[in-house]
Amino acid sequence: MAETKDVSKMARELGRLGGLKGGKARAEALSPAERSEQSSRAGQARWDKEKSIPRAMYEGELNIGGITMECAVLEDGTRVLNQASFLQAIGRSRSPKAGTGVTVAEIPTFLAAKNLEPYLDQDFVMSTKPIQYRDTSGRLANGYNAEILPNTCEVYLKARDNLALSHTQKHIAKRCEILIRGLANVGIIALVDEATGYQDFRSKRALEEILERFIAKELRKWARAFPNDFYKQLFRLRGWQYSPLSVKRPSLVGKLTNNLVYERLAPYVLEELKTRNPTDERGRRKHKHHQWLTEDIGHPKLLEHLSAVIALMKASDNWKDFYKGVNRALPKYEPMPLFEQAEARTAIGITRS
Repeated sequence: MAETKDVSKMARELGRLGGLKGGKARAEALSPAERSEQSSRAGQARWDKEKSIPRAMYEGELNIGGITMECAVLEDGTRVLNQASFLQAIGRSRSPKAGTGVTVAEIPTFLAAKNLEPYLDQDFVMSTKPIQYRDTSGRLANGYNAEILPNTCEVYLKARDNLALSHTQKHIAKRCEILIRGLANVGIIALVDEATGYQDFRSKRALEEILERFIAKELRKWARAFPNDFYKQLFRLRGWQYSPLSVKRPSLVGKLTNNLVYERLAPYVLEELKTRNPTDERGRRKHKHHQWLTEDIGHPKLLEHLSAVIALMKASDNWKDFYKGVNRALPKYEPMPLFEQAEARTAIGITRS
């Protein structure tokens, strides 16, 4: 096997040398006039290619969900978004290896999955071809037509509606839903401003700031409130096998979470959350309980409580010792008179419906 590899390597080297020698021989066989014409043709080809690369007339930065996207308007009026930050905006890796290439069929890798094919049309696929341009300082840059951002989101959302997404694609759909709702929100404001003439008076970044506030608020709804450490320690104490990559958990986990967290967080908080966040006919809840907690009061109290619970977990060798400790340090709240319930719910910080 090693001998075969050596022979193949030698053959490739000989072929390369032959090509180099052949090229040199052909060049030496040309007359001065022919060499000059060949050089002129090569120079013209480079010039034609350079002329075909559009230039940016205007540049700026757009902030979407905490991601800064370089954007530009080219001399032909095309609006472009920086390639890497576009991918990051939809929840993909900004690494070229993981997302910026195209397939044999010229479909970008973030749309190349087989389960997305039914939601692509030829015009859209053509519009996703990366655009090379020169920025205002003359440097080469790569981007996408800005119009493919909402169109890409539509593809993922249609696939999600038809239950066609894989588990690894679902986080992209969540991100796309937030982006497209945010863009629609800003779009109607921009139309009203244009119809009334107010766009001449609003600040330069007004629309961007509105979009940023919307995206940031929506992203917080999907943010992880319970650290991995909570589940890792819970599984250890219960003697269960823990895998951070798996979302499947024993049904008892939900009951234990209510017991250790929401029943000890504040009086009546669990009852209120169950009222605000009821189960459907299949016994599932539309939202996580923590998504109903307010940003200024509810979430800080939840994080403080979780830190204390996790500390007790780490200090315990088994479930019996831990449960004894948590009952002593963080006991469940006793029932309170009815007139104090409303006050308790306000104190913990649950959003109003």
